[in-house]
This record gives sequence, structure tokens and C-alpha cells, in this order.
Amino acid sequence: MLEHFFSPKTVAVVGASREEGKVGHDLLKNLVTYGYKGKLYPVNPHADNILGIKTYPSLREINDTIDLAVIVIPAQYVERAVDECIEKGIDSIIVISAGFKESGIDGALRERELLRKVKQHGIRMLGPNCLGLIDTQSCLNVSFAADMPPQGNIAFFSQSGALCTSILDWAMGECIGFSKFISIGNKTDIDEVDIIQALDNDAHTKVILGYLEGVKSGTAFMNAAQKTTQNKPIIIVKSGGTTAGAKAASSHTGTLAGSENAFDAACNQSGILRVKTIEELFDYAIGFSSQHLPKGPRIALITNAGGPGIIAADAVERSKLKMAALSKNTVDSLRSFLPATSNVYNPVDVLGDAKADRYRFVIEKVLKDPHVDVILVILTPQTMTEIEKTAEVIGEISNQTDKTIVTSFMGGIRIEKGIKTMCQRKVPNYPFPERAVSAIEAMYKYTLWQKKSTPSIKTFDVQKEITISIFDDARRTGRSSLSEEEARQVISAYGFKIPKSILTTSEAEAVRVAEAIGYPVVMKISSPNILHKSDFGGVIIGIKNAVDVRRCFSDITQKARRLMPEAEIKGILVQQMITGGKEVILGMSRDPQFGPLLMFGLGGIYVEVLKDVAFRIAPIDSHEAEEMVRKIRAFPLLQGVRGEVPVDIDAIVNNLLRLSQLATDCPEIMEMDINPLVVFPEGKGAMAIDARLTIS
Repeated sequence: MLEHFFSPKTVAVVGASREEGKVGHDLLKNLVTYGYKGKLYPVNPHADNILGIKTYPSLREINDTIDLAVIVIPAQYVERAVDECIEKGIDSIIVISAGFKESGIDGALRERELLRKVKQHGIRMLGPNCLGLIDTQSCLNVSFAADMPPQGNIAFFSQSGALCTSILDWAMGECIGFSKFISIGNKTDIDEVDIIQALDNDAHTKVILGYLEGVKSGTAFMNAAQKTTQNKPIIIVKSGGTTAGAKAASSHTGTLAGSENAFDAACNQSGILRVKTIEELFDYAIGFSSQHLPKGPRIALITNAGGPGIIAADAVERSKLKMAALSKNTVDSLRSFLPATSNVYNPVDVLGDAKADRYRFVIEKVLKDPHVDVILVILTPQTMTEIEKTAEVIGEISNQTDKTIVTSFMGGIRIEKGIKTMCQRKVPNYPFPERAVSAIEAMYKYTLWQKKSTPSIKTFDVQKEITISIFDDARRTGRSSLSEEEARQVISAYGFKIPKSILTTSEAEAVRVAEAIGYPVVMKISSPNILHKSDFGGVIIGIKNAVDVRRCFSDITQKARRLMPEAEIKGILVQQMITGGKEVILGMSRDPQFGPLLMFGLGGIYVEVLKDVAFRIAPIDSHEAEEMVRKIRAFPLLQGVRGEVPVDIDAIVNNLLRLSQLATDCPEIMEMDINPLVVFPEGKGAMAIDARLTIS
């Protein structure tokens, strides 16, 4: 798809320079120094030879087909160079130059015109404002980075060019190899979706890493990732989330949502492993890059120091992994060989005087145990420890098994040669056991993702025309917030069960309705301008007689007019009072990148304080809906504690699926809450008591 970017036969460098230290010089020098085998065409109207290569005054003067043009000139001249690319029939360009949308209004206009031209003429463009790219397989270094990384199977793309150079420098000393290294800059044309799709089809890439500050198209991003993660892992670190999600919101869901929760949900549903730090990014990458994926969660720890073994065991207990229960045969074999003071259970303590032969025996025996999926070998440097020999043993064994082996050689100078040996043998080492456990857990989670079935989205028979009519009425009267009655009609049209509720406009009418519904009843203010009714006493529950109905009608109305004199008061809702069950909240907020973001949590007034909620991007299937329910910390309360009857989880799942369909069917819905949804005991269903809904 982007072949000319990664394996061009001819490259033109527009803005090549004779002056050392300039980007145009360094970029051309990288192409020469690191062995690019294709033809090079430097372009500079003021030079006829750079680095011993014939130089041309313009692209027009080159009598050859150009696969890739790299533009390294001031921003104001880039458009003219692109015009020459169009004349020359060049279909792939990299714009290194800065001075576009990152620089202000004028730069943004330049960038917009650049995009218009490349789109019109079918050109693919990387950048502008980027470092360039590196493909180690074709010895192509069209960047101004100071180094060329060694060949490997890790591909890395980044929005930050400066981060690229830092990581390249760090990786050179960490024995980490790359297949491709791509700076996407302003991603005006080629973005993260294009890169993921290209890397999915790249035979030299086993692991895809990325640094992002934002996503252009959430749906396209998720679709590309879902396809690619079936074949190879994608690990992403994303910054900029703390302020990007800040916005005015009227619903609980809108307040809690934000771009970070949307991005987390998108990663969760696409199989992407999202990490919080660059350290984690490469911790995970070296595990995926060099080892077999775990066949299961059972891990055995082998250590020559008790403390680090306990630390590792604690980390396992906090993860989705499990401490392997070694078989009797394994334990008996270990007991017959190891010193009497050794621990022969898991963690296996080979003691501080263990040499390479002792490590070999224990590793080989534990590997053969059918109850073990993964081995973590921990070594601390002691006076008798054979560090390099032990590293050689581990590397040899690792190359002969299909089980996962990682190490944690802890220390500094004394273990350097051992780490280098394991690096050469493709055994990942982590300086601390907790980081090793975290990387193994990520590998195991990825295996679970690969086993997940393709989502099957259920659709319900609904009355969508009622919903459309209500939205049209709201727009005609210039309203974005629906009244409670309208919101109830919308969710009722999508199959939510709601209590009996009638709008009344006088005390006498309220009494007649209350007696028809049956006491006790609930009374609520009805106003499209008052969304949080309970905040000022606009909801009264448990009303048991006609006298109280009249008094509550008067109290609620007067308080509303006093506290919000500008609000339109439609009347008072008299509603059937629902007792029993547990309260949960269902919600939706439309994210600008990813669309409808669904929320689930415990209901009531404390949801924004406790923030015990789960998010998913709609549409979702029944498995994802159930995962949402099980993810909240308070899930045990729904299962029933201290003899309580479990609630109807199936009813919650059913209502989440109906909410998913409503949010997908109606893109005009911006925010909504169903709070509370009262869930009754198993088999008894659920009822939506209150709803709040805002449209665009």
C-alpha cells in the first residue's frame, strides 16, 4: 500500500545541502552512509554535486522515474516543490519541513492547500513537520536521525519526531532492533490508520508500537486495529488526555466520559495494548519480539534470592497470571537434586550459591511440567554466581522450547555481559521482576484477545419513528434538552420498561392521577431547563395520600419558580413508585473521534464522586455488555452479598444492548443518562425510573 515509502528504487531529496549540520545534508548523508542501494537524486539549484552525487536544479531536470521525493526546504516553498512532483508523476512524498498547522493560522492554510493538492492528484504524503522514516530491510534512512537502528522485528511510529530521536539513541544501547521507524508528524495525509494497515502486511514486522497524541478517525482506527491485532500485537502510548477530555457536560456520562475513557474503550475493543509509559511500551515490545506467546496464565518462578522471588510472586497475584502448582514428579525431582534448604515449590529457590548447572537442571525440570506455561528466571549477582554461563544456559534452553521464558537479572555492571548474551539469544531481560511479570501479563492478555469471537451485534424491533418525531419537535421549538416525558418516550420506544407516569398541571389533577396509579407515588418537576431535579428538591418520593400530593405539588412548583425563575415549568409528573431492586446507571456521551461512548455503573447521586464506571464504544455485543457489568468494582454487590439475592444481570445486558442500538441509530443524541435503572432479582427484569437526553 505504501511500497514506495519503504522500498523505493529511486529517491529525490529536494533541498539537499552541501552544508554539514543542515537537515538537507544530514538526510542525504544518512541515505549514503547506511547503504541505500537505489538511485539518489539530490535537488539544489545552487549546487552541481553533493557528497559526490550529481545534483539537479529541479525535479524537472531529472531524466528518470522518481518513486519517492523527500522535501526539506522552507515551508513557504513546499507547495511549489509539490507542483513539480505532480508534473513529474511522483506518487509518494515525505515533507520534512516544519512551519505548517503547528505554527499558526498561516501555516494551517498552507497545510490545507497542500492536502488539497495531494488528494486531487492521488499522491500519498508523510508529514509535514516530521523526522522522516527508516526501513532497515531496504537500508533506507530518509530521516535526519543521528543513527540507523539494527534490524529487528519491531516497528515504531510516532507523532513526535523528537521522541523518535531519543528512542533511537536509547535503543542503540539496549540491543533492540527495528523493522521500520516512522515519524508521522502532522499526519495531514498518511496517519496512524494507514501505518497500521501497512505494517499489518509487512512480513518483517512482528510487533507494532506507536506514540499518539490524538486520533483522526476513531472508527477507521478501531477497524484497522481489530483486523491487525488478529495477526500481530499493537502497543500504544498516548499522551495529551488530561485536558483533551475537559468539556461542559450536563449528564453524568458527559461529565465522566472525556477522550481518555473513549480511547481506553477503543483500545479494549480493538485488541490494542495501551501502556502509560515509554518504559512499558518497550518492556512489552521485547517480550513479544523475542518469545513465544504464553499458552496459559500459569507461571513458575526460579530464583537464587528469596526476596526478589517473593516480590515476583506478589506481582503475579496482582495480575491476571497464576502461580503454577508444580506436579509431584517435578517437586520430587527438584527435592532429590537441590540442597535441603532450597524451596522446591513455586517460587523455586535455588539458593545464593547456585551455579549454571543448578539453574539448568531446575529450568529443564520445571519446563517439562505440564502445569507450567511460563518461566521467569531471577538472578542476583553473588560471589559464586556464574552470570554469563547461566545466561548461555537460559538462551540455549529457550531456543529449544515453545514455552515462554523471560529473565530478571538484577544489578548493574556485573550482569552486563550476561544480559548481552541473552539479548543475542533472544531472551528478554527485565531489571526488576515486577516489570517482567507485567510484560508476561500483557502477552497473556493478547492471547485472550486472539481467542475472542467476532462480535455479533443484536438488533431489536423498535419504534424509531417515535424517536425521530420527538427530536423533530424539540428542534422546532429550539430545544436541545428533552423533557423527562420526551426522554421516557424515547427509551420506551426502544424497549426500556418504565413506570407509569402522567404529567399534571394542577393539584386536583395530580390527586386524581395519584389515586389512579395507586399510592405511594413519586412527584417530580417537569421542565426542559431543569436537568438535575434532585439538586434543589424537585423530586419527592413516598407520597401516601391526597393531602401530601397537594402540598408537594405546591412546594415543588414554588421552589422551582423561586430558584429558576427563567425555567419553563410544564407541570408536575406523578409517577408510580418502584421499590426493591438495586440502582444502576446507563449512559451515553458522543465522543468527537469515536462516536457513542456507553457507560455503566452503580446508580444514584454518587456516581460522579465514586467514578466506579465502565465504558465501551457502541455498537457492542452481549459479551462486551457483560464485560462492562463485571468490570466495575462494585460488581459483587450485584451478585448478592451476605445472603442477598443476585440481581438480574441478563436484564442489565439487555438494556445496555438497547442503549447501544439507540445511540447507533440516532447520531443526533449527544448525551443521555438512564439513572436510575432499577434492577430486580434474577429473572425479574429491570425498570428505567428516570432519563435525561440531549440532542445536537
